[in-house]
Amino acid sequence: MRLMAERVLLRPFAEGDAPVFAAYRSDPDVARYQGWDAPFSLAQAEEFVREVAALDVDEPGWFQFAVEVGGELVGDVGVNLHPNRMQAEIGYTLAPAHQGRGYATEAVRRVLEHLFDERGLYRVGAECDARNERSARLLTRLGFRQEGHRVRSTWIKGEWTDDLLFGLLAEEWRERMI
Repeated sequence: MRLMAERVLLRPFAEGDAPVFAAYRSDPDVARYQGWDAPFSLAQAEEFVREVAALDVDEPGWFQFAVEVGGELVGDVGVNLHPNRMQAEIGYTLAPAHQGRGYATEAVRRVLEHLFDERGLYRVGAECDARNERSARLLTRLGFRQEGHRVRSTWIKGEWTDDLLFGLLAEEWRERMI
């Protein structure tokens, strides 16, 4: 499964992606709001790449797209397809050197287009650490509505954090794309 957008290619992970994947996941600023700890070792990255390469994008559960720009891995977008195959959750990560250029917005937009327009999903949700203002702005920019704010609901990296919950319905997506 390969998804093309104007500047980004979303594709399955390949074995050669592990070093770059480990590097950006090891960045403390990238790992700050995520469930993994930095540094993220090459061995962890190699195992991750092996595991996700074997996954089927059409099956329920997580599938991770590699985000490529100009032949270079710059991040990833994850899709967690619900067992009912009518809804999903998304998540995304972009290497710091490639942030602020619209690549994450373009990649997530293309994944949403795939989920709503090509796969016919009804709903896509996302959540982020409330301190991750850039992530929340990206979701809002793409039409997600904030549906909730869970106060101190996640214990991560030695502290309680707030979570913001977002949702987007297919009909809202289509209205926005007209």
